[in-house]
Amino acid sequence: MKKFIAGISLAAVLGAAAPATAGQDNPFQCEEGETYVMNVMVSGVEYWFPVYEMFKQAAQQMGCKTAYTGTPEYDVNKQLASFEQVLIKKPAGVLLHPMNSDPFIEPINRAAEMGIPVVTFAADSPNSKRVSYITSNNVSEGKYAADAVAEAMGGNGKYAVLENPGQDNHDVRVKSFVARMKEKWPDMELATRAASNQDPTKAYNAVLAMAQAHPDLGAIFMPEANSALGAAQAAKELGGKIKVMHADVNAKMLDLIKAGEVFGAVNPNQGVQGYMGFMMLWLANHSDLIDPMNDHKSSGFNPMGVPYLDNGFSIVTAANADEFYWDKYLKRRGTKGINE
Repeated sequence: MKKFIAGISLAAVLGAAAPATAGQDNPFQCEEGETYVMNVMVSGVEYWFPVYEMFKQAAQQMGCKTAYTGTPEYDVNKQLASFEQVLIKKPAGVLLHPMNSDPFIEPINRAAEMGIPVVTFAADSPNSKRVSYITSNNVSEGKYAADAVAEAMGGNGKYAVLENPGQDNHDVRVKSFVARMKEKWPDMELATRAASNQDPTKAYNAVLAMAQAHPDLGAIFMPEANSALGAAQAAKELGGKIKVMHADVNAKMLDLIKAGEVFGAVNPNQGVQGYMGFMMLWLANHSDLIDPMNDHKSSGFNPMGVPYLDNGFSIVTAANADEFYWDKYLKRRGTKGINE
């Protein structure tokens, strides 16, 4: 079960650019040293690696350089500091996952004033001057996850959610999941909710407490994979009757899905995020190639602005989990991942 790209395609983007004629240099090539940077928080999380892999591939195909940056902590101030360090080096563009939207408004706007386009991915800063935003449809992800859980429970029972308040894409997933249950599955009851903030230990303790208060708890949803690791351990210790459904996958969670200890996951098409994220950045940095019939010249906005691009997502179960292992993917591609 998959959702594919909506809105615009690569062909549509490139079709807007001035065509190269016979004998003319290819306009889709970087200048010497032209470098694009990806910036994230919790930089060791496996989710980012396939994003950067395809970000890097798109750059290499056009003769560009890339760098993977960020902070290992779940700390917005430390990510802001790492973003500032990126701006000091004046890259050609930045693909950014902002931990929180509002704190990044000022630095993104400053980047725009410096002539450095910023494209956000997976989470957004909508009130900033970022050029574009690429993500999977978090509303659809929440709906699909809710339907999968409710159908497996026969449309009747109690469920809970773990969440990370303040992270935009996670908030949307949870809100959509709960709304879908209310709308389509009226006999599914939201028993309780707690903040785990991507901490497996907090998630583990929260699920134990939830189950103690609600012995008939049948399922739990969380918008990311780190919390799911703790939730899965708690569910196993409680007898394996609680269905754990989460978003994003990593090797540990894939193992648990294959073993039947986790019900399933909804996973964005990360590679498309990276590849199309780079293309939007490159075109934003070379906006002279784009001359749409609008007022961009007189009003001074970047004609590459794409408010939203959907990279699609997949539902991961035991049946297809083998297709999502990072180490197997990297071995097949023969690259060094984030280390190049």
